[in-house]
Amino acid sequence: MRFMAAMLRVLIVAVVMLGAGVGAVRMLDHNRAPATALIAEPAPAPTNSRSLVLRANAGGHFAVDARVDGRRLGFMVDTGASQVTIRASDAARLGLHPRERDYTVKISTANGEGRAAVVELRMIEVGDIMVRDLRALVVPDTALSVNLLGMSFLSRVRWTHERGKLIIEQ
Repeated sequence: MRFMAAMLRVLIVAVVMLGAGVGAVRMLDHNRAPATALIAEPAPAPTNSRSLVLRANAGGHFAVDARVDGRRLGFMVDTGASQVTIRASDAARLGLHPRERDYTVKISTANGEGRAAVVELRMIEVGDIMVRDLRALVVPDTALSVNLLGMSFLSRVRWTHERGKLIIEQ
């Protein structure tokens, strides 16, 4: 009987503490400013950070002009592409001329399966953001209609997608 009375007291104390905790959380939540007010003013950016905000085009894609090894090329940002991928005609403008036997990497694109050649790029600059020494693929012009800024670049920067904007930071 004593054991049952002790257990009942412990249970009552636990229920009272749980109720007090829930009440305190509700009171704090009620007195807090709405969440929209908390994000109305963006936090100041770190002084050593470089960032770029891209807006989606009418098709919902993010197009960007970049400088690759000093030459300007247009890209579509593609988180589904493992590598930066450059059309052969644009690679030639960069001085990259893979031979037929260099096309050894199997790829799968919206246009079907094909082959790509691996190249090393010294630098890609997008706005103030710079990534050095990265692997890229060169594909025949028939494989893609646009160059892709893929994960070999994006994995070396911070990026977020929010409300039709892509924010890239370094």
